[in-house]
Amino acid sequence: MQALESKNIAGAALDVYEKEPIITAGLKRPNVVLAPHLASASLETRTKMACMAAENVVGFFKGRRPPNILNPEVLKAS
Repeated sequence: MQALESKNIAGAALDVYEKEPIITAGLKRPNVVLAPHLASASLETRTKMACMAAENVVGFFKGRRPPNILNPEVLKAS
């Protein structure tokens, strides 16, 4: 919020609220765009998400690097 007020950043687009669907007071600003958290709510997107998750699990159990790993350092620890 401080970065928006001080103009360190020009604006923000947010799709996750602290207590969805209630919008936190003070977020109604000209440089903030709020949208409900449903960008991934299409059948196509949810299907792709499920396939990606399955590919990661299969890759891991086959001893391969999961294709979408976000923290590869955990593989070195084992």
